[in-house]
Amino acid sequence: MSDQQGKRIVLAERPEGMPTDQHLKLESMSVPSPADGQMLLRTIYLSLDPYMRGRMSAAKSYAKPVEIGDPMEGGTVCEVVESKLDGYRPGDVVLARIGWQTHGLSDGEGVRKLDPQQAPITTALGVMGMPGFTAYAGLLELGQPKAGETVVVSAASGAVGQVVGQIAKLKGCRVVGIAGNDEKCAYVRDDLGFDAAVNYKKDDFEKALAEACPDGIDVYFENVAGKVLSAVYPLFNEFSRMPVCGLIAYYNMTGTPEGPDQLPGFMRTVLTKRLMVRGFIQFDFAPLMPRFLEDMSGWIRDGKVRYKEDVVQGLENAVSSFQGLLEGRNFGKLIIQVGEDPTQG
Repeated sequence: MSDQQGKRIVLAERPEGMPTDQHLKLESMSVPSPADGQMLLRTIYLSLDPYMRGRMSAAKSYAKPVEIGDPMEGGTVCEVVESKLDGYRPGDVVLARIGWQTHGLSDGEGVRKLDPQQAPITTALGVMGMPGFTAYAGLLELGQPKAGETVVVSAASGAVGQVVGQIAKLKGCRVVGIAGNDEKCAYVRDDLGFDAAVNYKKDDFEKALAEACPDGIDVYFENVAGKVLSAVYPLFNEFSRMPVCGLIAYYNMTGTPEGPDQLPGFMRTVLTKRLMVRGFIQFDFAPLMPRFLEDMSGWIRDGKVRYKEDVVQGLENAVSSFQGLLEGRNFGKLIIQVGEDPTQG
């Protein structure tokens, strides 16, 4: 296979602020050949997720940063092209992590076979994959929603937020979504069944959020932070829970934010309202994955959970799409279609 050419996007330099084509460079590559115990994968779909911004930084975090010159990492749905690995054969469709490239080698570690008859293969990157599992584990294990409580979720139309809200509704909660435009707000309210949705970019955001939460907030699923958190925390009830999944508002910061220091007010709320604030990464709850797959597949089959995907064509559009993700321009789970999907006839 070595004479075949593919493409990849590598981390050329570490970005300060918003990543651009200068930091993430598209280049040609020779398609590798598998050795014994390996298989060659062809990328069909690539997942784009906010956590990737952290992997571009050399700062110490929960995961090793991507090295300069290496392909950006990421979850992928792939087709097996050639296999020298027991249990896999050409034509198999798998969930893997070969990153921002058209082809890659795998020894099978962390790979899961997909059944296209069970669900569209894109769902393995969204509602039936890492984002869906993040919503499921974070809400149920840390948020611990109880019937009648008010659950608020930021980035409500995104890959994680849309699932958080629907699970909370299944648990009998009042659900309020926060999103960045009226179309997204209408979608989570009218299509996904949230009780209310508030546009954080409007001037009356704080007032509208308070009106949408007349009994206060019991669970706040945090994906954004920034001005959204500033509007949320005065509404917390005693013994509220705040699972912290993401901080999108801060990912491209290059210095200290302007404006008053709101940390003292927030910490006072943590103390006086006895909040439980807990950051988490989805792999903290890995043993729950079989239960998640069973529950979520049933909910989707029964029409109790719906989902929206934002599929962009072409690896060459990954960088601009990732910029849009960090700015909230995507609508639903953001996926790049890198190659032909053999499951679509």
